[in-house]
Amino acid sequence: MITASLSLADIPGTVRLWRQRKAECLLSIAAFLGVVLLGVLPGIAIAVGLSILNVFRRAWWPYDTELGQVEGLAGYHDVHSYPEARHLPGLVIYRFDGPLFFANATTFRDEVRRMARADPPPRWILIAAEPITDVDTTASDMLEDLDEALNAQQTSLVFAELKDQVRGKIERYGLTRTIDPQHFYPTIESAVQAYRQETGADWTAPSSAQRTATG
Repeated sequence: MITASLSLADIPGTVRLWRQRKAECLLSIAAFLGVVLLGVLPGIAIAVGLSILNVFRRAWWPYDTELGQVEGLAGYHDVHSYPEARHLPGLVIYRFDGPLFFANATTFRDEVRRMARADPPPRWILIAAEPITDVDTTASDMLEDLDEALNAQQTSLVFAELKDQVRGKIERYGLTRTIDPQHFYPTIESAVQAYRQETGADWTAPSSAQRTATG
Protein backbone atom coordinates (compact mmCIF):
# COMPACT_ATOMS: atom_id res chain seq x y z
CA MET A 1 0.00 0.00 0.00
CA ILE A 2 2.85 2.34 0.79
CA THR A 3 4.37 1.69 -2.65
CA ALA A 4 1.01 2.23 -4.34
CA SER A 5 0.49 5.48 -2.44
CA LEU A 6 3.93 6.76 -3.36
CA SER A 7 3.24 6.02 -7.02
CA LEU A 8 0.29 8.43 -6.87
CA ALA A 9 2.48 11.29 -5.61
CA ASP A 10 4.09 13.44 -8.29
CA ILE A 11 7.14 14.68 -6.37
CA PRO A 12 8.89 16.32 -9.37
CA GLY A 13 5.61 18.04 -10.30
CA THR A 14 5.21 19.32 -6.73
CA VAL A 15 8.78 20.65 -6.70
CA ARG A 16 8.19 22.38 -10.05
CA LEU A 17 4.93 23.88 -8.75
CA TRP A 18 6.75 25.17 -5.65
CA ARG A 19 9.30 26.93 -7.84
CA GLN A 20 6.65 28.40 -10.14
CA ARG A 21 3.70 29.26 -7.84
CA LYS A 22 4.14 28.63 -4.11
CA ALA A 23 0.50 29.40 -3.27
CA GLU A 24 -0.77 26.73 -5.65
CA CYS A 25 1.78 24.26 -4.33
CA LEU A 26 0.54 24.82 -0.78
CA LEU A 27 -3.03 24.30 -1.99
CA SER A 28 -2.07 20.98 -3.57
CA ILE A 29 -0.37 19.87 -0.34
CA ALA A 30 -3.43 20.88 1.70
CA ALA A 31 -5.66 18.89 -0.67
CA PHE A 32 -3.37 15.87 -0.36
CA LEU A 33 -3.34 16.02 3.44
CA GLY A 34 -7.10 16.50 3.51
CA VAL A 35 -7.62 13.35 1.45
CA VAL A 36 -5.14 11.34 3.55
CA LEU A 37 -6.43 12.46 6.95
CA LEU A 38 -10.15 12.98 6.30
CA GLY A 39 -11.03 10.99 3.20
CA VAL A 40 -11.57 11.73 -0.47
CA LEU A 41 -14.73 13.85 -0.36
CA PRO A 42 -13.73 16.01 2.66
CA GLY A 43 -10.27 16.44 1.16
CA ILE A 44 -11.72 17.60 -2.16
CA ALA A 45 -14.09 19.96 -0.30
CA ILE A 46 -11.13 21.47 1.57
CA ALA A 47 -9.20 21.93 -1.68
CA VAL A 48 -12.17 23.63 -3.38
CA GLY A 49 -12.76 25.89 -0.38
CA LEU A 50 -9.10 26.93 -0.19
CA SER A 51 -9.03 27.58 -3.95
CA ILE A 52 -12.06 29.88 -3.65
CA LEU A 53 -10.41 31.74 -0.76
CA ASN A 54 -7.26 32.13 -2.88
CA VAL A 55 -9.32 33.69 -5.68
CA PHE A 56 -10.87 36.11 -3.17
CA ARG A 57 -7.43 36.93 -1.78
CA ARG A 58 -6.17 37.93 -5.22
CA ALA A 59 -9.29 40.03 -5.82
CA TRP A 60 -9.04 41.75 -2.44
CA TRP A 61 -5.36 42.62 -2.82
CA PRO A 62 -4.60 42.84 -6.55
CA TYR A 63 -1.17 43.83 -7.75
CA ASP A 64 -0.66 47.58 -8.01
CA THR A 65 2.27 49.74 -8.97
CA GLU A 66 3.45 53.10 -10.24
CA LEU A 67 4.52 53.45 -13.86
CA GLY A 68 7.29 55.44 -15.49
CA GLN A 69 8.94 55.98 -18.86
CA VAL A 70 11.94 53.80 -19.70
CA GLU A 71 14.46 55.02 -22.23
CA GLY A 72 14.44 52.82 -25.33
CA LEU A 73 11.11 51.14 -24.49
CA ALA A 74 7.74 52.26 -25.78
CA GLY A 75 4.92 52.83 -23.32
CA TYR A 76 4.98 53.05 -19.52
CA HIS A 77 6.44 50.42 -17.26
CA ASP A 78 6.38 49.07 -13.71
CA VAL A 79 8.90 50.94 -11.55
CA HIS A 80 9.56 47.75 -9.57
CA SER A 81 10.89 46.11 -12.73
CA TYR A 82 12.53 49.31 -13.99
CA PRO A 83 13.78 51.39 -11.03
CA GLU A 84 15.50 53.73 -13.51
CA ALA A 85 12.14 54.74 -15.03
CA ARG A 86 11.67 58.49 -15.50
CA HIS A 87 8.82 60.55 -14.07
CA LEU A 88 7.14 63.85 -14.75
CA PRO A 89 7.27 66.19 -11.74
CA GLY A 90 3.84 66.44 -10.16
CA LEU A 91 2.43 63.43 -12.02
CA VAL A 92 1.91 59.96 -10.55
CA ILE A 93 0.85 57.17 -12.93
CA TYR A 94 -0.80 54.43 -10.87
CA ARG A 95 -1.97 51.03 -12.13
CA PHE A 96 -4.41 48.85 -10.17
CA ASP A 97 -4.66 45.35 -11.62
CA GLY A 98 -8.20 44.32 -10.76
CA PRO A 99 -11.86 45.33 -10.62
CA LEU A 100 -12.79 47.97 -8.07
CA PHE A 101 -15.41 46.58 -5.70
CA PHE A 102 -16.39 46.61 -2.04
CA ALA A 103 -13.61 44.27 -0.91
CA ASN A 104 -10.66 46.26 -2.33
CA ALA A 105 -12.05 49.82 -2.53
CA THR A 106 -10.36 50.74 0.76
CA THR A 107 -7.03 49.35 -0.46
CA PHE A 108 -7.22 51.51 -3.59
CA ARG A 109 -8.26 54.60 -1.61
CA ASP A 110 -5.49 54.23 0.97
CA GLU A 111 -2.81 53.80 -1.69
CA VAL A 112 -3.97 56.88 -3.62
CA ARG A 113 -4.08 58.89 -0.40
CA ARG A 114 -0.55 57.76 0.41
CA MET A 115 0.68 59.01 -2.97
CA ALA A 116 -1.22 62.28 -2.48
CA ARG A 117 0.65 62.91 0.80
CA ALA A 118 3.96 63.32 -1.06
CA ASP A 119 5.89 66.54 -0.50
CA PRO A 120 5.14 68.43 -2.67
CA PRO A 121 1.78 66.78 -3.39
CA PRO A 122 1.21 65.68 -7.00
CA ARG A 123 -0.90 67.82 -9.31
CA TRP A 124 -2.32 64.76 -11.06
CA ILE A 125 -2.77 61.16 -9.98
CA LEU A 126 -3.32 59.37 -13.27
CA ILE A 127 -5.01 55.96 -12.97
CA ALA A 128 -3.84 53.58 -15.69
CA ALA A 129 -7.27 51.95 -15.68
CA GLU A 130 -7.08 49.36 -18.47
CA PRO A 131 -6.94 46.43 -15.96
CA ILE A 132 -9.98 47.74 -14.05
CA THR A 133 -12.81 45.59 -15.39
CA ASP A 134 -15.60 46.79 -13.10
CA VAL A 135 -16.58 49.47 -10.57
CA ASP A 136 -19.38 48.63 -8.15
CA THR A 137 -21.51 51.08 -6.16
CA THR A 138 -19.32 50.88 -3.04
CA ALA A 139 -16.24 51.71 -5.11
CA SER A 140 -18.18 54.50 -6.80
CA ASP A 141 -18.93 56.13 -3.45
CA MET A 142 -15.28 55.74 -2.51
CA LEU A 143 -14.14 57.43 -5.76
CA GLU A 144 -16.50 60.34 -5.19
CA ASP A 145 -15.22 60.95 -1.65
CA LEU A 146 -11.62 60.45 -2.77
CA ASP A 147 -11.93 62.90 -5.65
CA GLU A 148 -13.43 65.56 -3.40
CA ALA A 149 -10.61 65.10 -0.86
CA LEU A 150 -7.98 65.34 -3.59
CA ASN A 151 -9.60 68.41 -5.12
CA ALA A 152 -9.36 70.12 -1.72
CA GLN A 153 -5.57 69.83 -1.90
CA GLN A 154 -5.40 70.84 -5.58
CA THR A 155 -4.73 67.32 -6.83
CA SER A 156 -6.73 65.98 -9.78
CA LEU A 157 -7.81 62.35 -10.10
CA VAL A 158 -7.45 61.40 -13.77
CA PHE A 159 -8.24 58.20 -15.65
CA ALA A 160 -6.77 56.71 -18.83
CA GLU A 161 -7.75 53.64 -20.85
CA LEU A 162 -11.02 52.95 -19.04
CA LYS A 163 -13.06 50.29 -20.80
CA ASP A 164 -16.25 51.63 -22.38
CA GLN A 165 -18.54 49.58 -20.16
CA VAL A 166 -16.72 50.77 -17.02
CA ARG A 167 -16.86 54.40 -18.19
CA GLY A 168 -20.60 53.90 -18.79
CA LYS A 169 -21.08 52.71 -15.20
CA ILE A 170 -19.15 55.70 -13.86
CA GLU A 171 -21.44 58.02 -15.78
CA ARG A 172 -24.56 56.20 -14.52
CA TYR A 173 -23.29 56.52 -10.96
CA GLY A 174 -23.03 60.29 -11.50
CA LEU A 175 -19.30 60.42 -10.74
CA THR A 176 -18.75 63.03 -13.44
CA ARG A 177 -20.41 65.51 -11.04
CA THR A 178 -17.14 65.55 -9.10
CA ILE A 179 -14.58 64.04 -11.48
CA ASP A 180 -13.98 66.45 -14.37
CA PRO A 181 -15.35 64.79 -17.55
CA GLN A 182 -12.26 66.11 -19.34
CA HIS A 183 -10.10 63.99 -17.03
CA PHE A 184 -10.87 60.77 -18.90
CA TYR A 185 -8.35 59.98 -21.63
CA PRO A 186 -8.30 57.18 -24.19
CA THR A 187 -4.62 56.38 -23.59
CA ILE A 188 -1.94 57.04 -21.00
CA GLU A 189 0.08 58.85 -23.64
CA SER A 190 -2.72 61.30 -24.43
CA ALA A 191 -3.14 62.01 -20.71
CA VAL A 192 0.59 62.56 -20.28
CA GLN A 193 0.67 64.94 -23.24
CA ALA A 194 -2.26 66.90 -21.79
CA TYR A 195 -0.45 67.12 -18.45
CA ARG A 196 2.75 68.34 -20.10
CA GLN A 197 0.86 70.96 -22.07
CA GLU A 198 -0.85 72.16 -18.91
CA THR A 199 2.24 72.26 -16.70
CA GLY A 200 5.26 72.40 -19.02
CA ALA A 201 6.82 69.53 -17.04
CA ASP A 202 9.67 67.47 -18.49
CA TRP A 203 10.87 63.98 -17.74
CA THR A 204 13.29 63.49 -14.85
CA ALA A 205 15.24 60.46 -13.66
CA PRO A 206 14.31 59.07 -10.22
CA SER A 207 16.36 60.15 -7.24
CA SER A 208 18.61 57.67 -5.44
CA ALA A 209 16.03 57.50 -2.63
CA GLN A 210 13.31 56.54 -5.13
CA ARG A 211 15.57 53.85 -6.63
CA THR A 212 16.15 52.42 -3.16
CA ALA A 213 12.42 52.45 -2.36
CA THR A 214 11.44 50.69 -5.58
CA GLY A 215 14.33 48.29 -5.57
